[in-house]
Amino acid sequence: MLLLEASPREWRGGNSQHTRNLRCMHDAPQDVLVDAYPEEEFWQDLLKVTGGNTDERLARLVIRASSTCRDWMRRHGVRFQPSLAGTLHLSRTNAFFMGGGKALVNAYYRSAENLGVDIRYDSPVDRLEIQDGRFVAACVGRERIEARACVLAAGGFESNREWLREAWGQNERGEWPADNFIIRGTRFNQGVLLKHMTAQGADIIGDPTQAHCVAIDARAPLYDGGIVTRVDAVSLGVMVNRDAVRFYDEGEDFWPKRYAIWGRLVALQPGQIGYCIIDSKAVGRFMPPVFPGVKAGTLPELARKLELDEATFMRTLNDYNAACRVGSFDHTVLDDCHTEGLTPPKTHWARPIDQAPFYGYALRPGVTFTYLGLKTDARARVHFGGEPSDNLFVAGEMMAGNVLGRGYTAGVGMSIGTAFGRIAGTQAARAALKEDAHAIA
Repeated sequence: MLLLEASPREWRGGNSQHTRNLRCMHDAPQDVLVDAYPEEEFWQDLLKVTGGNTDERLARLVIRASSTCRDWMRRHGVRFQPSLAGTLHLSRTNAFFMGGGKALVNAYYRSAENLGVDIRYDSPVDRLEIQDGRFVAACVGRERIEARACVLAAGGFESNREWLREAWGQNERGEWPADNFIIRGTRFNQGVLLKHMTAQGADIIGDPTQAHCVAIDARAPLYDGGIVTRVDAVSLGVMVNRDAVRFYDEGEDFWPKRYAIWGRLVALQPGQIGYCIIDSKAVGRFMPPVFPGVKAGTLPELARKLELDEATFMRTLNDYNAACRVGSFDHTVLDDCHTEGLTPPKTHWARPIDQAPFYGYALRPGVTFTYLGLKTDARARVHFGGEPSDNLFVAGEMMAGNVLGRGYTAGVGMSIGTAFGRIAGTQAARAALKEDAHAIA
């Protein structure tokens, strides 16, 4: 068995190195998971964030697989721990990897090596030989590598800035939004095989503008900033755009169910930038980001430091503060703190921003992975003209759009990757053994 990895060894594993947890169905408390998170609740959570843009059969396959995968993962060296302080609402739904995504990736690679898998780094596959929907060979530059079966797990196209630019186009303000995107994950997901498979006639699913896109600190590096660049304070304050006005309900739902909509919301704002504004009451209630916020003793001072129009900023904050109807604040539930007579409203966790010091975070769209991918089925097969291949399979981000047409909820990407990685690997092994049997006969 041969694994061809596009990256050098130190960047192996794609975006899995940046993850930290897995969303898991369970009907009773299980090791690091508390209470219960039954199939129907998981499905309703997914249905809500995708707006129904999901294949229910494949989604439920993922959900059910998430309930049994942890023992398999442990056998390959993965370790789990309870949810961390500050990871709101996830102790019931998500199992955290001890050591994070890097430890997960290292465990898998160690297990693969122990099983005799030959791993080659700096070996990007740029094309496949396919005959009548069957895989024949993979090509790395001039080298041609034949095999009896193949699993494609090459990610999306989020690192291909030209493709992002083409997908998002130019907006009515004459801007090219993708020029201001930051890539949270690997720089090696260029979409080369995705584009190649499209040219080969593979069936494609998904919208190229839909992605796991988070509002992250504008000071984040262009690639591989990972989880620490996220700013989780949005639901505790207000978000304003470059014109110093609010543009969406910050308290719509729990943060793990809504954090991944904010990148797209910011992408639609002028200059593709937004500003999260909080006061000292919010400090300590969210996971601290890697970069400190801009700090000020007064709101007018904060507006000036963020280079926002002071008069408009103060009108926005004063209108919001006056509209707050504070009841029993509790950020662990959908509380009764809300605004009245304000557009857009803030439906939960609405408290006046009035206690100094004040903080502001400039945020940009941070793309984790794109949802355009290969259409597949419950056996992870690649399809050509509606017909499944019998020896070419797909897993991970390269097929996640079958389940995630849009939206995101924390940890579901790893649920999809784990479920379909196992399916694709099992099906590829069966296809290879079948080829062996035919050769012997």
